[in-house]
This record gives sequence, C-alpha cells and structure tokens, in this order.
Amino acid sequence: MNIPALLDRDDRKWIMHSSALLGWFGAALSMTLPWPQVWRSCAQGRTGGLSATACWMGAAMPVGWITYGLLTGEIVQVVTNAVTGSAGLAVLVTILVKRGELRSARRLLITAAGAAGVVAAAGGSAAVAVLTEATGAHVATFLGTVLAVAAILSSIPQPLALLRDRGQDLAGLSPLRWRLAAGSCACWMAYGLVTAQPAVWLSAVVGLASALIVCWFLRPARATRTVAAVTVRAATLIIRPARGTARVVRPAGAAGEAATVVPRPVARPSSARIVRPASAAARSARPVTGPAAGPRTVRASRGVPV
Repeated sequence: MNIPALLDRDDRKWIMHSSALLGWFGAALSMTLPWPQVWRSCAQGRTGGLSATACWMGAAMPVGWITYGLLTGEIVQVVTNAVTGSAGLAVLVTILVKRGELRSARRLLITAAGAAGVVAAAGGSAAVAVLTEATGAHVATFLGTVLAVAAILSSIPQPLALLRDRGQDLAGLSPLRWRLAAGSCACWMAYGLVTAQPAVWLSAVVGLASALIVCWFLRPARATRTVAAVTVRAATLIIRPARGTARVVRPAGAAGEAATVVPRPVARPSSARIVRPASAAARSARPVTGPAAGPRTVRASRGVPV
C-alpha cells in the first residue's frame, strides 16, 4: 500500500470537508446577517445612515452570485444569495419609500448605475452560457472577475459615507448586521483560499475591511445615543418651573372675587428731588440786604444814599 498516496487522498478529503464546512458556515452567516437590518429598516422604519448606493448593490450583487453559482454548480452560492437578495430588495424598497429625494432621476442615475451594471453582466453571462458553446467554467471566470470588482466597489460607499460625515444620524444602521457581516466575510475569505477561487476571497477581504470600519463607527455612536437619551430623560425629571415667574390671568367675570396678589419688587430711585410750587417758594422767600441787594436810590434833598 502506498502511504504517500493515502496521505494525499486523506489530505484531499480533509480539504474538501473543510471547504464544505467553511462554505456552509459562511452561507449560514450570510443568510442571517441581513435580517437585523430588515427589522430595523422595514419594521421600525429607521433608515438614517444608510447609503443608497450600498442598498442598490445589496440587491444586485446576489443576482450576480446566483448566476455564478449556477455556472459553477455551487448550490451553496445559489441558496445563500437567494435569501440575502430578498432581504436586500426589501431594504432597498423601504429606503426608496421613506426617502423621497432618492427617487429623483438624477439620484437614481448616480446610485443605481453600479447595480444596473452587475445585473447586465449576470444576464449577459447567462445568455452566453446558454446560447453559445462556451462552457460554464469559462463564463464563470469572467463573471467572477466582474463580481469581485463590483464587490470591492460596493463595499466602499457605506464606510465612505460614515467617514465623510461623522456627525450624521446612524439610527438606521444595525450593529448586529455588520458584526455578522464581518464573520461571514472571514468565512468566505477562508473558503475562497481553500478552493482557489480568487474572486471569492478577494471580494471577501474587502468586505471584511468594510464591515470592520462600520463596526468601529457604530460602537461610539451607540454609546453617544444612549448617554444622550439618559441625559435628556434626567433633565426632564429635574427641571421644575421657578417660583414667582408665572402670572395667572383671571377672566373679567372673576374680577370681583378675592384675588391673591403676589408682591413684586418695586424699583426705588437712587435719589429724589422735591420741587415746591411757585406760591410756596414766594412765601418762604426773604428780602436780601447788603450791597448786592439791588440798585441804590438817592434822595434828592440830602444826597444821601438809602
């Protein structure tokens, strides 16, 4: 019995089982990760912080990976992306309904261009595989390259939006969804390395980096929102109206009733000046004698001044 041959066969079996395990574990995480976001956006109606471009790509990328799985015969790709595609489509419809500015022709041209390209590439690859003599493996190689580039580009908008505006509302982002995305990308990266699929592991590496960036942003944002909510609640409980600042106005019919008068402070002048009437000033005036009292009169007879 050839021992090296046995070892090689055992190694191949181990690699096959490991890759299958990684693939299905990554598939399980991928099928789980979008639903926290679906609950937050679709059920609770919270869409703040979501990138429209990322939502469009989240609905279009599963279409491309389903086509890729059909061309390569990987059922795990088809099942996984069928589930994630339905969740991504639900989030996309919700954000378009909640935020009307995203439905304008100009915004749709900007945000949905990449998604349209992915769907066109998937449809063209499927048509080539069906209508021509090209094998599914060759067509899958081309489509996998397109999807790898698209996955890299689709992973950029969400963290880029957070980096550009760090003070924006992040209530629409689910932290659990992005933690699961980091775990799923790590599994798909290992799966792509073990099965020698560069398109899979390369796109998973970029997705992992993107998920880690978003998780880093969501951690302090969540703590800030919690502290702010507690502060507002405490301020609501502590604040009381100041005494003596409220004034009660009674209707005219109750004017004759007894009323409680709240004394108010009266501003006193710093100095007062008393002005007497003219008659009182005349009575109290006395004649002034002396050289400056008035003009002198001279008696004509004696010439003596009076």
